[in-house]
This record gives sequence, structure tokens and C-alpha cells, in this order.
Amino acid sequence: MGVIETAIDTIKQMIIDGRLRPGQKLPVEKDLAEQLGVARNTLREAVRALVAMRVLQTRQGDGTYVTSLSPGLLLDGMSFVADIHLDAGAGQFLHVRRILEAEATALAATRIPDTDLTHLGDLLDHAETIAAHTTIDHEKLVALDQDFHALITSHCGNAVLAAVIHNMSGRTVRARVWRGMSDPEAIHRTLREHRAVHRALLARDPDRARLHAALHVLGVEESLTGPHTYENPR
Repeated sequence: MGVIETAIDTIKQMIIDGRLRPGQKLPVEKDLAEQLGVARNTLREAVRALVAMRVLQTRQGDGTYVTSLSPGLLLDGMSFVADIHLDAGAGQFLHVRRILEAEATALAATRIPDTDLTHLGDLLDHAETIAAHTTIDHEKLVALDQDFHALITSHCGNAVLAAVIHNMSGRTVRARVWRGMSDPEAIHRTLREHRAVHRALLARDPDRARLHAALHVLGVEESLTGPHTYENPR
């Protein structure tokens, strides 16, 4: 494993140094193995690991390429980390999300285009229509909730911040489903909180946007760390 890890680190360093660039094809296996001073089997294992990390991409019949290396791609594994550490508690992940998403929403207040502000309103209208039904489609509401938050954070002006927030939702998606099923009022409360965020964005008011975003996530956080105990609904 030590030799494989060294090969992985060497390829990473080649990317950091600019010797391999996003989208660039790696040298053929024989040449790269000689360049790294490792056996071809070792190189294959290193490449497999880097493919799993989304650093490299193997194209059938064409070779291996460096990916785009975008923050969203490289941080994608964070959602699995958030999902798997159930014993850490949903509250801890929501606490971090509250800090980050409040700032991202404030940043988006002066950046989000009018067309997307209109789209946010449409998402809320759709969610309110679903919530008015006798039989509520919780999964659809969660999807709309994700779209609402993702659209806002995508305009925060910081791709890393947006990617971190998006991938932290892995831990909170099921929590929102659980919350909606166990507390009927939670759906309507969430929609009211979303409307408050939307109004602050429409007003282009970063301070209000930050406050309402923080209050919204705090409400979810308290619902999971208060009298109810979070359980994985799977």
C-alpha cells in the first residue's frame, strides 16, 4: 500500500504543479509507470483510487484523463461522509450547514438574477400546492426543498462554498423527510421560512437573507435535537 500511496501522491503533485491539467490525457500506462518508477500493476491501483476520488476518469477504449477538478466534483464524497456518520448526530451537520448556508444566502442576495428569483417563487408555489393535498408527496417536497436551496447557494459567488453546502445535504435529506412525516406542521412551517428567505432575496437585503436562512436551518436543527430523536427511515 505504501508504494501505491506514493504513486497516488506523485500523480496528485503532477496535477498541482501543472504537469497534468484538467481534461488532459495521461501518458500511456507503460510510459507513466516508468516515469513514476513503479510497476504497472501499482500504477493501475493508483489510477483506480484516483478515479474513485474523481481526480481521474477512465474512458473505455480511449485512456485515462484528468477530470475537470471542479470543487463540486471533488467534494462529492462529502455527502457519503455526512450520511455514514450517523452517530455524530444530525444536529452537528445542521449546525455547520446553518453557519455556511446563512452566509451563502447573504452573498446570493446581491448576485442572484431576477429570472432565478422568479423561479424560486415558482418552486415555492409548487411546494404549497403539494402541501395542500390530503395525501402529501413528501419525497417531492424534499426534492423541491433541495432545488430551492441549491439554486440560492449556486449564486453565492464561491464555488467551494456552494459545493460544501450541497454535499452536506446528504445527511439532512432523510432528516427532512422524517421531520415532514412525524410533524405535519413542519411542512407549513418550512414553507413559511422559505417564503421569508425569498422575500429577503427579492428585497436584495443580505442581512435579512442571512438571518432568515439561519433561522430556517436552526428550526430544522432544533426539531431534531429537541424532544424527538432522529432515526434513519431506511
